[in-house]
Amino acid sequence: MTGLGAVFRPQLPPERLREVARLADESGLEELWLWEDCFREGGISTAAAALAWTERVRIGVGLLPVPLRNVAITAMETAALHRMFPGRPVIAVGHGVQSWMGQVGARVESPLTLLREHLQALRALLRGEHLTITDGRYVRLDGVALDWPPSSRHPVPVLAGATGPRSLRLSGEAADGTLLTAATTADGVRKARQLIDEGRKSAGRTDPHEIIVYLLTATGPDAPTRLRAELADEGLADVPDLGVAGDAATVAKAVQRLVEAGADRVILQPTGDDPDPEAFVRFAAQEVRPLVP
Repeated sequence: MTGLGAVFRPQLPPERLREVARLADESGLEELWLWEDCFREGGISTAAAALAWTERVRIGVGLLPVPLRNVAITAMETAALHRMFPGRPVIAVGHGVQSWMGQVGARVESPLTLLREHLQALRALLRGEHLTITDGRYVRLDGVALDWPPSSRHPVPVLAGATGPRSLRLSGEAADGTLLTAATTADGVRKARQLIDEGRKSAGRTDPHEIIVYLLTATGPDAPTRLRAELADEGLADVPDLGVAGDAATVAKAVQRLVEAGADRVILQPTGDDPDPEAFVRFAAQEVRPLVP
């Protein structure tokens, strides 16, 4: 079965999260995703709260920008979430928006090298390994191991957010899954899968690798207008077949197109000005979900 979820947009104040998370849990939604967008809400802090307020829904963080985080901290926080809420957190990391990284003095010369080193060290720490890395360009560790690694009964996949060809190949090589933005069309998913598989082949990997993709979604009477406005704001107005506006059947067809292109899970992303985030969650869980095989 195709995984389906929704995004809690960081344009909403953090105090709105409790109601939306509880509704997602109660309505049967499989996943609720949060963003660590500068300079809005922290990804780990909001994920921890959402997990504590709920019982079954998976909580995704897409994504944690690695220039802002020492890999040991990322590992400690990820492990703690998985120890407290086994199997429910979903963590993705990425090199972040470079202009934002520059604003806080964290921009690096080679974001791809940093992401590679971070992914390799993070996955090893979460496996319970004891690491000493002295030759890393950005990641250096001296006898570091987690006292409380995740339980071996619940392996912790680490996802990478990727867009360009090099980062997609890196994700296939060094991550356990890939998160694609809402700027990805069905054809983009196909191309991403090909590049990811190239990276997997180069690394000799044969383990599963899921692709999760956001789908910009608008519903309600003014849905087409809101969708067009957001695409225009993002400079994507001329990209064909990007996003979807309409009723549940229309959205379900758009989800299916992404699945047929190679996506394993599709996360519905409301427009930033969606008037009713609770209604959007109910729409995803109760109207779209039954139409997605």
